Amino acid sequence: MPVSYKSNPADKILVLCKFLEKRYGKVKFRTADPFKVLISTIISQRNKDELTDKTFKRMSSVLNTPEDYAKADIKRLASLIKPSGFYNQKAKMIKRTARMIIRDFNGEVPGTREELMKLPGVGGKTADIVLSYGFGEKVIACDTHVIWISNALGLVDSKDPEKVRERLMDITPERYKRMLNLQMVEFGKEICLTSRPKCYMCELKYICNYYKNVYKKRYGK
Repeated sequence: MPVSYKSNPADKILVLCKFLEKRYGKVKFRTADPFKVLISTIISQRNKDELTDKTFKRMSSVLNTPEDYAKADIKRLASLIKPSGFYNQKAKMIKRTARMIIRDFNGEVPGTREELMKLPGVGGKTADIVLSYGFGEKVIACDTHVIWISNALGLVDSKDPEKVRERLMDITPERYKRMLNLQMVEFGKEICLTSRPKCYMCELKYICNYYKNVYKKRYGK
């Protein structure tokens, strides 16, 4: 039975989480090593997942530890990152990050959001990804897909990543938090596209504000 548009966010998030779990299961991140999660996430900034995966695999075949990256020639780093775009900036950022981890954190990736965000180029989203997929914490990283889907469904009414994160952390059941980002990314790439969502094939349209207020009025279905 379709869920009413009047469902509150707490009801909607549960419907969303159960749907995502059934459709996508436990999505695996490209690595579980905290440092490699951090490096791959820096590479992924302003980049497509496919290019990030290829770049990360190539880099991981020759570089692994903070010491490896700290000692690497900046031109070599840039060359390894090049296909991902913004490679010069990312190379400098990664080298500075590796050096700071060695100098300030005894060679270990810090395990708190506050400390992670002290590292070069690490904002809230990157920190949450490291905590979630590197340390197994139940936190929700808010990227473009998460922010778009959350607003479309009416779970939040904000484009601010920190406000979206705070709201989702508040209403999402604990057991779903860690997987929510990866599952929403898959959903965002397959159905709920930011450019033109495929509402006609979406099982969640009956709880979706975007479908009710935009898509249905525009296309009449």
